[in-house]
Amino acid sequence: MNATDQHPLVAAYLDAVARETAGLPAERRAELLADLREHIEVSGAEGDDQVRAVLTGLGEPRTVAASALAEESPAGPAPASGAGRSRLTAVLLGASGVLLLLNPWVGAVVLIAALVLLWGAPRWTGQQKALGTAAGVAVPVVVFLGVLLADAARIGIVELLLVLVFSLVVPLLGAVMLLRAARR
Repeated sequence: MNATDQHPLVAAYLDAVARETAGLPAERRAELLADLREHIEVSGAEGDDQVRAVLTGLGEPRTVAASALAEESPAGPAPASGAGRSRLTAVLLGASGVLLLLNPWVGAVVLIAALVLLWGAPRWTGQQKALGTAAGVAVPVVVFLGVLLADAARIGIVELLLVLVFSLVVPLLGAVMLLRAARR
C-alpha cells in the first residue's frame, strides 16, 4: 500500500464502488476493487486535485458498478462472459488480418465486430483499446497503401510477402496484448 491507497478520497471512492457492486460475486468484486486500486496507485497521484482527477477519469462509482454488474448479468451470456467476451474479441481481431486478405467483405465484418466488442468492453483501458484498434486497422491501411503503390509501380514478391506477414503478425500481436491485459 502506498500513500495514495490511504487517501480519504480514494477510500471513499472504493467504498462507494464496493457498496454499488454488492450484487457481484465476491471474487469478481474483489478483482474489480483490486484493479481500481492498482490503477489509482500506478497513477502516482499526490494531493487532492490529482487524486480527484484520477477518480474522475475512472468514472462515477455507480457507472463503474453498473458496467461490472452488466458484464455479470444473467440476462447476458454465461457467467464467464467477461473472459469469453475477451477471448472472442481477441480471436476476431487476430483473424481479421487474414480474412481481410482472403475475403475483404468477411474480413471487414469481422474487424468491425471485433472493434465493437473491444470498445464496448470495460475490461480494457482507453490506451489498450486504441492499440487494439490500431492493430486491427493497420491491415486495411497497409493493403490500401499497397494498392496505391501498385498503381504507381510494380510490386514484387518481396513486397507481397511483407504485406502478408504484416497482415498475419500485427493483428495477432494486438490480440495477444488484449488477452494479456484482460488476464490482469
